[in-house]
Amino acid sequence: MPASLRELRERKASVSTIKKLTRAMELIAASRIVKAQQRAQAAGPYARELTRAVSAVATFSNVDHPLTTEKPNPKRAAVLLITSDRGQAGAYSSNVIREGERLNTLLREDEKQIVPYLSGRKGVAYYTFRQREIAQSWTGDSDNPSFARAREIADALIEAFLTPTEEGGVDEIHIVFTRFVSMLTQRTDVIRLLPLEVVEGTEAPAEDDVLPLYEFEPSAEDVLDALLPKYVASRIHYCMLQAAASELANRQRAMKSATDNAQDLIEKLTRDLNQARQAQITQEISEIVGGASALADATAGSE
Repeated sequence: MPASLRELRERKASVSTIKKLTRAMELIAASRIVKAQQRAQAAGPYARELTRAVSAVATFSNVDHPLTTEKPNPKRAAVLLITSDRGQAGAYSSNVIREGERLNTLLREDEKQIVPYLSGRKGVAYYTFRQREIAQSWTGDSDNPSFARAREIADALIEAFLTPTEEGGVDEIHIVFTRFVSMLTQRTDVIRLLPLEVVEGTEAPAEDDVLPLYEFEPSAEDVLDALLPKYVASRIHYCMLQAAASELANRQRAMKSATDNAQDLIEKLTRDLNQARQAQITQEISEIVGGASALADATAGSE
C-alpha cells in the first residue's frame, strides 16, 4: 500500500532532523581531529627519545631488570584493548575487538591464559555482554586521553607484570590499538609492551665505527628504575593518542556517510511526495470530471 502524503511528509521531516544531527557531529569531529592529530604527532619525538635512552641503558649495561627480562615458560598474558567510549564511529571499535580476538587466539594456541585490560566503554560492553572476566577497565576519555590516565594504566600493568604468576601476575603485556596513518587510513596494530622490546630500530654500525662508552650515575639499575616506568607510560599514552585521532577520523567519515545517505533519502522522499501529490490531484480532477459528467447526464435525462 503506498504511503500517504502525511506519512511521506513526516518521514521527510524526520530524515531532515537526522541529517542536521549527523552533519553537526561531522563538523565537531572535523574540528577536534586536527588537535588530536597534533597531539599524536607531538608525542612522537618524546617517545622516540625516551626509547633511545632506555635502549642505550639496556644495551650498554649488564643489568637484568625485571621489566626487560624474558620470563621462562610464560603462562599468563595481559592484553590492553583500546576502544572508544561512544559509537557513531563506523567499524572503529569492532576492528580493534576483532584484532584483539585474533591475538587472544594466538596466545591460547601457545597455551597462555588471557588477562584482559580494557580502555573504552565499547570494549567493556563487549566483554560484559559475553560474561567474560575483566582484570581492570578505564572509561570516559577515549577521544581525549590524558597522560595521568596513561600513567594510571601503566602502574596497573607494571604491578601485574612484577607480581608472580602464581599470585595472579602476568608474564607479558600486549596492546591492541588503532594507529593513525592519515585522514583516510587507520589500521589496527598490536605491540608487545613488556618484556621490553626495542621498537625504534637503528641502522647497524659499520665495522670501523667506535661504539660510545656510557657511565651511569648512580647506577645502571637505578637509571632503569627511573626510566622504564616513564617509558611504559609514554608508550601507552602514545597508543591512546593514536587511537583518539583514529576514532575521530572514523567518526567524521561515518557521519559524512550518514549525512550523504540522509540527503539521498530526502531526495527520494521528495520525489515520492511529488508523485503522491500529483496522483492525488489527478484523482481529484477525475472525480470532478466524473461528477460533472454524471450531473450533465442526469440533467439531460430529466429533460
